Amino acid sequence: MSSPTTAAAPLVLAGLLLAGALAYSTWSVEVFLPTGLSPRTAYVSELAAEDQPYGTFFRTVDLFAGLLVLAGAVWALTVRPTPRTWLSAVGWAGLALFGAATVADSRLPLSCAATADPGCAARVRAGEVPWTHSAHAVSSSLAVTGALVGMVLLTVAARRRAASWPVLARTGPFLVVLELAATGWTLASIAAFEAGHGTWGLGMGQRLQVLFIAVWLVVLAWDAAAEARRE
Repeated sequence: MSSPTTAAAPLVLAGLLLAGALAYSTWSVEVFLPTGLSPRTAYVSELAAEDQPYGTFFRTVDLFAGLLVLAGAVWALTVRPTPRTWLSAVGWAGLALFGAATVADSRLPLSCAATADPGCAARVRAGEVPWTHSAHAVSSSLAVTGALVGMVLLTVAARRRAASWPVLARTGPFLVVLELAATGWTLASIAAFEAGHGTWGLGMGQRLQVLFIAVWLVVLAWDAAAEARRE
């Protein structure tokens, strides 16, 4: 017979991941706020820039999103690593990196929004912005890398043991492909913007990128909750 802590572990994991996914999706409330930034062209991170009217709000929810996903990954690794394989272990470590880097993102905000402010863009090109701009780029890259590692490896692990996490086994590959496509779009758009060739729909590509991560986390939470019901 499993202990109460072990039996409740999937439910705790589901709650942490679901809350993290919801917090990570809070950027979507921009449609109700007069941010002054275009969802088609602006970085998601620019919503949290220091000079933006709702920057504190977006930085705070990013902080909680990162902490919740990090807590979920650590919980899965230490209390209930399911499925128990090296693939899942490295996948959860990837999600832990994603969570920690998202926390760092929230503490290393941009000082201004380069896609909407020509003066900010000029300062960025001249290297006259705070060091947090470069640090933010690093933490954002680590967050995406961690998310991709987690999505790919945990999806593969789920497919190898489809009875444990059936929804992730079925939908995970589709979400991974969408995430890779959105990441490719985002990277190409960033390169175009930095080369002075426009944004190429940078904001839309990046919003799809973070959306697919959040949806994948919800699917993972669903299967964890289903596992709790079976026990």
